[in-house]
Amino acid sequence: MRWWQCRLAAAVALAAAVLALGAVGPRSPAPLRFAPGGRFKVALFADLHYGENAWTDWGPAQDDASDHVMAAVLDAEKPDFVVYLGDLVTANNVPVANASLYWDRAISPARRRGVPWSTVFGNHDDMPFEWPPEWFSPAGVPPVHCPPAVPAMPDPGCSFRGTPRVELMTAELDRACGLSRSSVGPRELWPGVSNYVLQVLSRERPEDPALLMYFLDSGGGSYPEVVSCAQVTWFQSQARFLNPDGRIPELVFWHIPSTAYVKVAPKATSEVRKPCVGSLNEEDVAPQVAEWGIMCSLSLRPSVKAIFVGHNHGLDWCCPYEKLWLCFARHTGHGGYGDWPRGARIVDISEKKHFSVNSWIRMENGSTHSHVTLSSARFN
Repeated sequence: MRWWQCRLAAAVALAAAVLALGAVGPRSPAPLRFAPGGRFKVALFADLHYGENAWTDWGPAQDDASDHVMAAVLDAEKPDFVVYLGDLVTANNVPVANASLYWDRAISPARRRGVPWSTVFGNHDDMPFEWPPEWFSPAGVPPVHCPPAVPAMPDPGCSFRGTPRVELMTAELDRACGLSRSSVGPRELWPGVSNYVLQVLSRERPEDPALLMYFLDSGGGSYPEVVSCAQVTWFQSQARFLNPDGRIPELVFWHIPSTAYVKVAPKATSEVRKPCVGSLNEEDVAPQVAEWGIMCSLSLRPSVKAIFVGHNHGLDWCCPYEKLWLCFARHTGHGGYGDWPRGARIVDISEKKHFSVNSWIRMENGSTHSHVTLSSARFN
């Protein structure tokens, strides 16, 4: 089914998301559900960086390679859900009027397989075009081939303006075929946009949530790289409303690591050793520019089991912090810096008997490694 065949259903979903902005109390569109057997598996696709250097041979080729990585992971793991963990596109390298054409390609592997997904923004997703210095050399500006027009976006042209976060999210919801669980978050949190929470309902108790997943916009691009004080207040209000006694386990997703990641990070280029678990430790953590209280709020909640981020392409470890885990995903896209093998972090949640969260890295070549249990409150 093509996205344009789903316009009516998508419009209903978008209208619900917009109405949620003014609703009294938090609400979650189309709650997800644990699968038979009481498991819910999530694949994290981080730093895809579609759209780089479209005027060269290697730019489109690396987009093709990114398609292959996601297809390999989805077909091997068959997840129940996908989280696109920021930097879906390298907008500062995209010379088109609307980067959502590349954004749509990034989410298409999940959509084609009927797998629901959500997205958070990274620091590259809404950046304006950065003119390459070599374009001003004697060779001049190379031929720039803009993507062809599509029914919803006639004659996009080459405007080099960047695409605002709200436009990207609205375009995603418009073409989602009812599969996107992303949301344009509360207006009072703008310029941050990807701020929302999803419930995953229990298989055993169909009306009760067994997991809460929080998504936060960590900034970058059009505004500073930070989770704001306003977002902290919003998170606290959501948590009080949805999980006042803390009995429901919680996972948190954003793009740029907090300063807490610096505190627990293994020394760059050293071997990852316990209690941390991972295989890639090739650079220093590049954290947000400031810390305005989100880590304090999260670390005080025993129900928060883990935080997942992208941004650093050369890191894939998980390390304990207080009573929760701080995890990097794995660089998924062939766009962006670094030539390390590509893959994706898998998060497998079980509600059977004792709640558990297990995670590992699935590589493009089919191998897995760095298995870790993230639900333990003790770190040996």
